[in-house]
Amino acid sequence: MRYLLSVTTLAMLASIHASAVYAQTPSCTHTVGMVVSLTGAAGRYGQAASKSVELAFNDLNKAAGSSGIAGCKLAFDVRDAQSQGSVAVDQARQLVDLKKTPAIIGGIISSVSIPMVTSVTAPAGVVQISPASSSPTLTKLAMEGKTGGWFFRTITSDALQGTAAAKYALDQGLKSLTVIHVNNDFGVNMVSEFRRAYEALGGKIVDVTPYNPEQSSYNAEVTKALKSDPAALYFVGYPGDGTTIIRTWVQQGGPQKFLFNDGMNSPDFIKGVGAQYLNSAIGTSSGTTTTPSTAYFTKVYPAMSGGFDAQAPAAVQGFDAAAILGLAIAHAGKFEAAAIRDSIRKVTGSEGEVVHAGPEGFARAMELIKQKKPLRYVGVIGPVQFDKNGDIAGPFRTWKIANGEVATVGQMSTEDVQAIQAKMK
Repeated sequence: MRYLLSVTTLAMLASIHASAVYAQTPSCTHTVGMVVSLTGAAGRYGQAASKSVELAFNDLNKAAGSSGIAGCKLAFDVRDAQSQGSVAVDQARQLVDLKKTPAIIGGIISSVSIPMVTSVTAPAGVVQISPASSSPTLTKLAMEGKTGGWFFRTITSDALQGTAAAKYALDQGLKSLTVIHVNNDFGVNMVSEFRRAYEALGGKIVDVTPYNPEQSSYNAEVTKALKSDPAALYFVGYPGDGTTIIRTWVQQGGPQKFLFNDGMNSPDFIKGVGAQYLNSAIGTSSGTTTTPSTAYFTKVYPAMSGGFDAQAPAAVQGFDAAAILGLAIAHAGKFEAAAIRDSIRKVTGSEGEVVHAGPEGFARAMELIKQKKPLRYVGVIGPVQFDKNGDIAGPFRTWKIANGEVATVGQMSTEDVQAIQAKMK
């Protein structure tokens, strides 16, 4: 099957494929696969993450100089999953079977990452690291042995974020609401975790309406959701669909009080809906612990990203996924899946000298690897350490939209969320 891409998308792909050229570079290339949504409902996530990977690989190549990463220059072959699991599986299979790549970055959304890991990467023994797939199903698959230890992610699970969203909503006075959510693994799981916490803490959900992504109209879904005369809306989905749904909500006279998941904290979404309708909008996102890596990324990324800011969905997680993978390849000393998988935990372990993002930090990491000394990458999202399921623990950012801008209100630590969950049992 052929997929038609716009001239803009083709230009963007060409830009993403380009690698920085330095005065001295190795003659060989290690090409990592990347399967993310560049088009479709989650297209903006994938576009932002792709630019992050470009930045991370350029920095790693610069830091390594003529010695290279495991002797070669790092590059990546990006494929568009089009926000569809079947397309992602086909693209991943091409990378694994034809290109023989030992590692893939992606997918962006859980409904893409899940079939990729179960159908392609785990059976083939290939590393897969996702910057944005947050479904608890991925943890369950790991616990059942179905990911084979090959899957990692640099975003926290929705099992925690749903609880964080519930607590934040009630703290902001949203004691009753209706829900509209994307009808896939991500949306169903997020709402399930939210509902469990929200109702246990005293909140009331008056209705739940699923939607299928990339429809031309959502009049029916919004009409159904409004029948319960809700005081507010919790929307769980993606920015593209979200723009259409929230505009429809406003047009049908729905209350302009909103709770959003990460993804809606973007300038494109705010502009598409209209800032004047979002002054009572709040939300949660997988957060960061501020480090020198965070400061570096915040300074450098916007200038090279082609229009994304440092808070773009999946941007920071995309950078850290690429940085960890690149450092693991360097640590492994060879471009082989099992060695890379084992080294991922070694460059993010709790022991070793701390190194940060950017050419200088990566150069220090290369020195430590050469000296066979332990190192610990502390990334843009903060200290990253993977558990046996490939999951990380991290904070959650609470935010609001005011006067067309997203403003961070506060942060909830993993311990804060787990304390709430403990009281619910």
